[in-house]
Amino acid sequence: MKITFKTLFILVFTAALLVSCGSKKKVTTTKRRAKTTKTVPEKPEVSDPVSTTETEDKVTKTITPSYKDDVAAYIDLFAADAMKEMQLYKIPASITLAQGILESGSGKGRLAVEANNHFGVKCHTGWNGGKIYHDDDASQECFRKYKDASYSYRDHSLFLTERSRYQNLFRLKSDDYRGWARGLKDAGYATDRKYPDKLISLIERYDLAKYDAQVLGKAYARKSVESGTPASLEYIIIKGDTLYQIARKHNTTVDHIKRLNGISGDSISIGDKLMIERDSKN
Repeated sequence: MKITFKTLFILVFTAALLVSCGSKKKVTTTKRRAKTTKTVPEKPEVSDPVSTTETEDKVTKTITPSYKDDVAAYIDLFAADAMKEMQLYKIPASITLAQGILESGSGKGRLAVEANNHFGVKCHTGWNGGKIYHDDDASQECFRKYKDASYSYRDHSLFLTERSRYQNLFRLKSDDYRGWARGLKDAGYATDRKYPDKLISLIERYDLAKYDAQVLGKAYARKSVESGTPASLEYIIIKGDTLYQIARKHNTTVDHIKRLNGISGDSISIGDKLMIERDSKN
C-alpha cells in the first residue's frame, strides 16, 4: 500500500489530537469575594431630657345673674301673657307685670314656685281649686294653687273684673298705670301703704308701659319718673353687707328690698347691685 505524504500528515495530526483530548487538565478557579463596606451610624448626641408636657389649668367661670336680671327674665317670660289679658279684660299690661314681679319675687317666691300663684290671690269663699297654706298677714293662710302660671294670670284678671270694689279702675284709661296703681291700693288689694309707689317704680324702671302702648297700637315715648315717687339709688354690695344692714342704712325694710329686686332668699353676693328706695319703710 502506497502511503502518501498527505495521508501521513493527517494520521499524525489526528493521533496528536486524540492524545490531547484524553489527558485531564486541572483547572484552578479563584472565587473573588466582593469587598463590602459596613457603615456604622454615628451614635447620636444625647442632650439633657427636656419635659415638654404642659399642664393647662382649666378655669371655670361661674356667672351669677344679678337680681335685676331675674326681673328682666320674668318680664321676657310673661309679657305676652300680660298683653293678652289686657286685650281681653282692659287691665294695663304694665300693672299686671309689675304686680306679678312684686307679688311673686320675680317668680322666685314660694307661692309662685310651688303653686304657680304669681299674684298672692287667697282662696276666699267659693274657691274649689287647689290650695296651699302660707304665712302672710296671718299664719298659714289659704292661697290658690294653679296647674300653670297662665291660669294665675287669667284668675288675676277675673279676680279684678268680677269684684265690685275694683269697678272704678275700669273707668280709667287702659294706659293710666299710675291711676291703676293708686286705685288698687284704695280698693284694698294690698295693705302696704307704699304699694302704689312700688308698682310705679317697677313700671318706670323697667319701661313696662311700652307693653300697654303695643296693645293699644299707640306710639310710645318713655315717661319720666313722677316727682311723688320715692327717690331711688343703685347700691353695690360690699364685703360684710347683709340685707338687714342695707335696709337699716337706707331707712327701708328687708322685705321691700327683696321684692323690689326679685330676691327670694337672704343671700347676697359682693359686687351685685341693688335698687334701693330711700325712706320706703312701712
